[in-house]
Amino acid sequence: MLRPRAEVPVFADGVQRALDLTDSAGGQGVTLRASGRSDQDAARFREMFTAARSADWTEFLADCGKFEEEIAKEVRVAKFTQAELEEEEQSLERLRSWHRDLTVRDVFGAPQAAEAAKRLKRCTAVCEEYAERVFVALHAADEEPTP
Repeated sequence: MLRPRAEVPVFADGVQRALDLTDSAGGQGVTLRASGRSDQDAARFREMFTAARSADWTEFLADCGKFEEEIAKEVRVAKFTQAELEEEEQSLERLRSWHRDLTVRDVFGAPQAAEAAKRLKRCTAVCEEYAERVFVALHAADEEPTP
């Protein structure tokens, strides 16, 4: 028989927040401990949970690819504007936030997590390189003589 495991802090904190919110709204909450009836049940649960997180990471990796493609397109067409840079920085921040959220939920460590961390670093580097090009272009435009 599978012995109960220690609580996962991320889940325990979330459950406590939910209970606190329920109490503050005048409701009542109940928590229960559950475990698999067998080691196979626990392993299957872990597999199912990890598969769900793997799908999340796969979607994240696809969005990283879209981010890199978008910046490559802007470089190709030489669109080095402050507005475009701000848009790309917002997209990068969205990726960072998403990565943080997925990392918190991925308590069993899906195989794509390490690749996702590397891709996020690459996205950051790509954005920094694009920012440099924007600043160079803006600085050059400031130095052009006026007719």
